[in-house]
Amino acid sequence: MKKETWLATFGYIVSVAMLLSFLYWFLKNEGFSEEKFLIASIFVLILAAGWGSIISSHILAPKVKQDENLSHLSSEILHELNIPLSTIQANSALIKKRTQDERMLKRLARIDNASFRLERLYKELVYSIKKEIHPIEKETFLLADILRERVEVFQTFGRNPFCLELENLTLYADKIGFEKMLDNLVMNAMKYSEKEKEIALVCDETTLLIKDQGIGMDETQLLRIYERYYQADGKHQGEGIGLALVKAYCDASNIEITIRSKLGEGTIIALSLEKIVKF
Repeated sequence: MKKETWLATFGYIVSVAMLLSFLYWFLKNEGFSEEKFLIASIFVLILAAGWGSIISSHILAPKVKQDENLSHLSSEILHELNIPLSTIQANSALIKKRTQDERMLKRLARIDNASFRLERLYKELVYSIKKEIHPIEKETFLLADILRERVEVFQTFGRNPFCLELENLTLYADKIGFEKMLDNLVMNAMKYSEKEKEIALVCDETTLLIKDQGIGMDETQLLRIYERYYQADGKHQGEGIGLALVKAYCDASNIEITIRSKLGEGTIIALSLEKIVKF
């Protein structure tokens, strides 16, 4: 595809050069006048537009077909993934109704938590695929509801305690993308903090603050924090792409992100939501 693009670009440049040569020849032989220049220019533009349309169609047609095939294949795969997930959840609910055994109920609770996380991953996969093929539509949602829901999920990990200071801000944005961005930031706060250390989510007017009391970062680490595959602390598991994805989402969504950190004292992440708040 890259080779074809270069060849098409070269061919288009050559064709435009030929059309300009014709324009020069026509005006030189017929004499220059505004009327003749206008007629010749219109003729050149029509030919250039036609040739450009043919080249674009030749290049874009395989890409459109590829996107259609990917969309169809993805829909089939996602449908097949959803069937066993629904089966697990339905059977778990059925067994829960028919048993009073505490050990069994605890096991079912673990299955429910695992299936909930799997469902979440499934939705994120659907979102990621759709985002690559079609633009994601924005929607209106309450920030407090999203934060409570995500914290409830994180609390099932049995790790850090959370402190919430929330306001009823209404946001207009890509909701699933916002949740993924938030998950990345909170997971980082948990990963780099001891289990008993509190993580605070605080709304300060139109700014959301995520505060942890973890290992923190020095100035050198802060300068590289958004680099893809960079990890400030190699001892912890991860691919080093979380904050790169967070920054990409924030930039695309007009959210200003600021990170303040001190080694050994923790990190504060400030998300300015002013441009996506719906008053």
